[in-house]
Amino acid sequence: MIEIERKFLVTSESFKDEATSETRIVQGFLNTHPNRTVRVRIHGNKGILTIKGLSSNDGTSRFEWEKNISEEDAKDLLNMCEDGIIEKRRFEVPVGEHIFEIDVFDGENDGLIVAELELTEKDELFERPDWLGTEVTGITKYYNSQLSLQPFKTWNQ
Repeated sequence: MIEIERKFLVTSESFKDEATSETRIVQGFLNTHPNRTVRVRIHGNKGILTIKGLSSNDGTSRFEWEKNISEEDAKDLLNMCEDGIIEKRRFEVPVGEHIFEIDVFDGENDGLIVAELELTEKDELFERPDWLGTEVTGITKYYNSQLSLQPFKTWNQ
């Protein structure tokens, strides 16, 4: 399946007033190669194994394959991951016809808040809420795989 996604920084936490859900996520990477990443995630109380391919030149699309696995299997795989486990809280916020997934990072990425929006077409129109900031689609340092290697807290060093 091809995933089409855009990413944005978030300028305030006012989105929390509009959120319909909040879920804790812990994830790690078994492989962070630029051509493919293999991620294991515990999303709430379920496990997910994801393989993502190389991004398009503009960073908006790439192949993504996901498979649900048990939480226990995910915990076991997290122990095998490369260094740099990602911890975050994900908020789902409906805006018009779309749902923004907003990740509030913890741990070594504390202070970073990123909104992701999945689309069905690259040029699809969507409403821009007041809290939506600068677009960072295609800027690799905002990819979770890269945040695991070069956390947000180290960017100003």
